[in-house]
Amino acid sequence: MESWLFLLLVLGVALFGKNTSLIIATLAVMVLKLLPLTAKWLPTIQAKGINWGVTIISIAILVPIATGQIGFKDLMHVFQTPAGWIAVACGILVAILSRYGVNQLSASPQVTVALVLGTIIGVVFLKGVAAGPVIASGITYCIVSLLHLSFN
Repeated sequence: MESWLFLLLVLGVALFGKNTSLIIATLAVMVLKLLPLTAKWLPTIQAKGINWGVTIISIAILVPIATGQIGFKDLMHVFQTPAGWIAVACGILVAILSRYGVNQLSASPQVTVALVLGTIIGVVFLKGVAAGPVIASGITYCIVSLLHLSFN
């Protein structure tokens, strides 16, 4: 019963903050809880969901390459600007931090509660987005803006 109340609270906050992604995610989890075999599905989603999400995000990132919007010329150009090097470094940094984060979640699952709360606050009230590559882009934006650099 407590999990339903918690999910309803998250749904209420998501509705209040008009965060479509969190609304859909919360409703999806609530529907999954109602279905048979939930005891089998939810742990699988918990264990593999982050990897599935990263795969979907990676697909979205690779689409501009597949459509020809980004090519080798663009890749070479990135390495000719300080902003491009910062973007590469931020991508590496986020990948390394994510590895430690996944290990942290495995070692201390109780930290998930604080992370969920922080993510909900950041997403709903501060209009943030819960996504790793977007974090790398945001870090890049902050550094590039701070240093008044550009990709041109």
